[in-house]
Amino acid sequence: MTQHTFRRRALLAAATLPLAAPALAQEGFPTRPLRLVVGFTPGGATDISARAIAPKMGEVLGQPVIVENRPGAGSNIATEVVARSPADGHTLLLATLGALVVSPMVMRLPVDPLRDLAPISIAVDLFNILVIPQDRPWRSTADLVAAAKAAPGRLSYGTSGIAGGPHLAGLLFDRMAGVETTAVHYRGGGLVVTDLLAGRVDFSFATAASVLTQVREGKVRALAIPHLTRSRLMPDIPTVAETGVPGFDVPSWYAVLAPRGTPDAAVARINAAMRVALADPEVTATLNRNGLEPRHSTPAQLAAAWEEERVKWTPIIRESGIRIE
Repeated sequence: MTQHTFRRRALLAAATLPLAAPALAQEGFPTRPLRLVVGFTPGGATDISARAIAPKMGEVLGQPVIVENRPGAGSNIATEVVARSPADGHTLLLATLGALVVSPMVMRLPVDPLRDLAPISIAVDLFNILVIPQDRPWRSTADLVAAAKAAPGRLSYGTSGIAGGPHLAGLLFDRMAGVETTAVHYRGGGLVVTDLLAGRVDFSFATAASVLTQVREGKVRALAIPHLTRSRLMPDIPTVAETGVPGFDVPSWYAVLAPRGTPDAAVARINAAMRVALADPEVTATLNRNGLEPRHSTPAQLAAAWEEERVKWTPIIRESGIRIE
């Protein structure tokens, strides 16, 4: 090789270094503490999830990950805060499936999650339970379906709010089971549990975080899990699909996203930090105690799950006529 050829190849190699090392383009991301924005008040399942994974993520990233609660408007305030933040990876959103899929269908929003947010990873799966008061005679989902068919419109189910997960589960239950039941909306899952204990509503697709203690203490009866597979946290509880409504599935998860346009290198680093955090035994134990199961994904897998749920719920929401002004 001539000296001229060697010099030319060396120059070409130097010119391609930035392409071969995208992390360098990020100037050592992260360069300051990160914000993980949660759209609900402290103490709920989203807040618990964020505070469980944030410290371990910070250890991996070398910068603190600070949980910031921005409640209001069904978590849409938090969504807007993150969507309008600089797309540099330092501001993240822990979003509910409802905020990503349902809110854009039922209300006017200042931002569009699909357009304005970049997927990073699913964080947790929520463990939901179909529960009834202890004084009801039903022992399976099939019993509940039979009772609902015998008295159209008479059975009621409690929800934590219009267009929330338990409400949508009830709509899907009516559709797939061929029954007519009545939704009773509350301002939070705790109020649903109160009226379940008092027998004022007949059933609810409640989050485990709100009702798991009462189930374990025998104060309410767990009929089934509204997912296609049983939860490893309570494997003895069958699924709705097994016991009365084949194919019934209401997945529920939280995911971490960033402003659209966040560099791929930053997304990759955050995703890797989440993978480590979600595999940590202490993080897993904290989540499990609250009826939550850690689940890591790639950005592409999150995008696919997001689209799957959007396609699934669009006709149901349109048929229901739900609109929040």
